[in-house]
Amino acid sequence: MLSIYHNPRCSKSRQTLALLEERGLTPKIIKYLDTPPTPAELKDVLNKLGISARELLRSSEAEYQTLGLADKTLPEAALINAMSEYPKLIERPIVIHGARARLGRPPEQVLDILA
Repeated sequence: MLSIYHNPRCSKSRQTLALLEERGLTPKIIKYLDTPPTPAELKDVLNKLGISARELLRSSEAEYQTLGLADKTLPEAALINAMSEYPKLIERPIVIHGARARLGRPPEQVLDILA
């Protein structure tokens, strides 16, 4: 199954979705701002990406500062819970194909999990 955590207002997200569609692929579109992932879903995505929660955080969002997420002593679970509660904090787009996932930054980066 192919899916994309998508924000239609994000140019990289739109470019990544277009890249998939140009290849004849129709991913399940997850509008994560409307339906935020649960902490368990985020843990699964992080495992597929092979990165830490901190690496998936958007540090430019106001919530990052407000919630004190720059604190390096915060446990992984706290960061995951923050992203679940405030999905704007999640870097995007994320494409998932089976047991693998990639961030679409740049969009072409997702192509290596499609083979």
